[in-house]
Amino acid sequence: MINLKKIPPIDEILRQEEIQQLISRYKRDFVVETTRTIVMETREELRLVTEEIDKNNIFTTIVDKIKLKTEKANAGTLQRVINGTGVVLHTNLGRAPLAERAIKYMQEIGGSYNNLEMDLDQGERGSRYYHVEDLLKRLTGAEAALVVNNNAAAVMLGLTTLAAGKEVIVSRGQLVEIGGAFRIPEVMKLSGARLMEVGTTNKTYVSDYAQAISEETALLFSAHTSNYQIIGFTAEVSMKELVSLGKENGLPVFMDLGSGILTSLDDSGLKGEPTVQECVQAGADIITFSGDKMLGGPQAGIIVGKKEYIEIMKKKQLLRALRVDKLILSALEGTLLEYLSGDPREKIPIIQMLTRSQEQMEEKAENLLLLLKARLKDNKALSSIKLILLEDMVGGGAYPNHKMPGAGVEIEFNNLSLEKAAGELRLKNPALVTRRQDNKMLISVRTLLPGDEEEIVEMVARLVEDRE
Repeated sequence: MINLKKIPPIDEILRQEEIQQLISRYKRDFVVETTRTIVMETREELRLVTEEIDKNNIFTTIVDKIKLKTEKANAGTLQRVINGTGVVLHTNLGRAPLAERAIKYMQEIGGSYNNLEMDLDQGERGSRYYHVEDLLKRLTGAEAALVVNNNAAAVMLGLTTLAAGKEVIVSRGQLVEIGGAFRIPEVMKLSGARLMEVGTTNKTYVSDYAQAISEETALLFSAHTSNYQIIGFTAEVSMKELVSLGKENGLPVFMDLGSGILTSLDDSGLKGEPTVQECVQAGADIITFSGDKMLGGPQAGIIVGKKEYIEIMKKKQLLRALRVDKLILSALEGTLLEYLSGDPREKIPIIQMLTRSQEQMEEKAENLLLLLKARLKDNKALSSIKLILLEDMVGGGAYPNHKMPGAGVEIEFNNLSLEKAAGELRLKNPALVTRRQDNKMLISVRTLLPGDEEEIVEMVARLVEDRE
C-alpha cells in the first residue's frame, strides 16, 4: 500500500513526450483508455507489494507498458512464423508459402487497378475466371475450369448445381471429415442433395453403386481419402470403373480430390496420390481440389472437368457468394504459371520441400548447427546442441502415414524448461515454432525458408544469453 501514492495522475502521464508521440500516431481516445487500463493494473499489482519502490521506477514502468500495449494493439495479429516443425503443409501455420511469382503478382495487382473483369482486347466487361481458366485447362487437360474460395465451396457448388433435391451415391468408406469438423455428409445436406451410402467402411464394389442407381440418382460421387487410410481387408472402386458405370446410366461422376497434385512426386517417395491429370484422363466429369495444399498456391477451391457441367455452375447465383477476389486470382495465376514453365520443384516452395533428398536435409541441418555453435560458443545456458535425423510429415491432410526422412538440430537447455523456451520463441516476431522430444527442442530444416537460419540463430542467442 505504501507505493500507491506514487502512481502519477493520468494527466501527468499523458503529458510525457513518449505518450504524446503515441497520441500523434494513434487516436487520442485509444491512448487515454490504454493509459487508464495500465494505471489500474499497476494499482492492483502494487497493493500486493510490501517493499517500497522508487517513484521514478513506477512512472517509467507505467510508460513502458503503455507504449508496449499501444504498439501491440496497432500491429495486427497476423504475423510471420518460422516453421521448424518439419510439417510442410501445416494448417495452423497457413499451409503453403507462396512462390515468388505469386507474391509479385499479388503486389502488382493489389496495389493498382487491373483488368479483373475487363476484356482489354474488346474494351468491354469480361469474366474474372478467364485469367486462370485457360491455364488450368492446359495444365490438366480438362475442357473447362472454375475457381471458388475453397474446396468445400467447390464441392458445395457442384452438388447444388447438379444434385439438389436428388440422390448422390457415395461409398461409406469415403464419408470423410475434411477438417475443422467439416464433413462430406454435412456438405451434401447443405447442398440439398440426398446422400445414398453404399458398401461398407472397408469394402465397396462397383456393383454396390449399380444396385443403388434409381430414377432419383443425380450423380456418382467419389471422395479421395487423402487424410486417412484403411488398411487390410479392403476393396474400393476405381475411377475408371465408376466412369464406365456412369456412362452406362447417363450419370456424371464427381471426384473430390481434396489435395490436388499437378505434378507426380513418385520419384521422391510420395506415391499413391492420383494427379489431377490422371483423374481427367480416367474420365471424371467434375474434379475438385484445393489450391493451398499440394498445389502450393493460395486458398482456393478449383473445379475442372466437362464444359457442359461447369458452364451450368457459372450461372448459379451461389457462385457470387463463393467467388474469389483479385488477390487470390493473381496468386493462383502466378502459381500456375510456374507449373506451366515446367520447373515447380525449384519455384514452388512446398514442392521443393517435399522433394528434398536426405542428403540435402543433412547438409542444411549441418549448416544451421555450425551457425548456432559459432554464435553460442561456450554458452552455459545450453547443455548440448547437435545434428539429429528426423521424420518429417507432409501435413494438410495428405499422405497421412508417410514419413519423410529428414534432419534438424537438437537443443537441450540448462536451467530453462523446454516449455518456457518454446513459449518465449513463439512470442518473438517472427515467431519460431519447433518440435520436442525427451525434453529437447528439435528444429527441422525441411520447412525452413531462405533466411530463416540466420534469424533462428539470433532468436536462440537472445533467449540463452540472458540466462548465462
